[in-house]
Amino acid sequence: MRKQKMKKILSLLAAGVLLLMSMSGCGKEAETGKTQVAMIVKSTESAFFKSVFAGARAAATEYNLNVTFNGPESEEDYVTQNEMVRQAMEDGVDVIVFSAVDYNANAEIIGQAAQRGIKIVVIDSDVNSSMVSCRIGTNNLQAGVKAAEAALAVGEDELYIGIVNYDVNSANGQQRELGFRQTVEQDPRVKDITTINVLSTTEDARAGAKEMLLSDSRINVVVTFNEWTSLGVGWAIRDLDRGDRTQVVAFDSNVVSVGMLETGEVDALIVQNPYAMGYLGVETAANLINGQTGGPSVIDTATTIVTRENMYERESQKILFSFEERK
Repeated sequence: MRKQKMKKILSLLAAGVLLLMSMSGCGKEAETGKTQVAMIVKSTESAFFKSVFAGARAAATEYNLNVTFNGPESEEDYVTQNEMVRQAMEDGVDVIVFSAVDYNANAEIIGQAAQRGIKIVVIDSDVNSSMVSCRIGTNNLQAGVKAAEAALAVGEDELYIGIVNYDVNSANGQQRELGFRQTVEQDPRVKDITTINVLSTTEDARAGAKEMLLSDSRINVVVTFNEWTSLGVGWAIRDLDRGDRTQVVAFDSNVVSVGMLETGEVDALIVQNPYAMGYLGVETAANLINGQTGGPSVIDTATTIVTRENMYERESQKILFSFEERK
């Protein structure tokens, strides 16, 4: 009789332990580390997206979220990026924080994810979908206006402008070029604008910029719109020894491009805030998971013009260097 009673007590204790484990997340689901948020971006190698990841990790720690980070090797590879979204859907994530390679080609898979009940937060690069909960990043039209302001600061009587833009299917680059053109075309000193589109790689931008400059010796202003093309243009200016007679306005910052700003291959950097994009992307994901849906649908993370004249000022140094990821 006593043995039967003891067995019953042990059985009840075991059931209680199992219940507590399931309530506290210590059962099988927690053991497998079920992902709550998937961050899928355009690239994982650039200084820009490493800063995005640093901000995202800070928010993930603060909000106690499990966040995975993924992206294709090439910023043109929307096919691989679509497969990454499909895998996140199969993994049953709650939120996808997404930076689109291609405004249109990524739209269908993002729509499928949203139809499954997965919340979508866009950072940096937009996607053609009405099912996005929040868009976080640079106001690209205004960033283009700032690039124009930096370009027009040159004291030449006549301006011949060369634009080295990247993939025509990226919303960011097209919006930046639009804002730039709308502004510079109002200045009577601007006599001609030439645009080339290159792959979003340093090598392709370098080759394209050199060809453009060699084909038209009148070009005295060059503008480009992301980290990789900025490096390529800087190297092209160095290759051709054009630093003294070509005003270069570039985007983003890393150790190399800041060095180019110091030595004269680049004259101005339009610096975004990728750390804030990553942090706010994950913070927004946390809010959506918790049922908070009343936040803003668009968040502008702002840009700053940094030149050789102001690059050593405290605020510029903070913008250029403060959010580098620590190993």
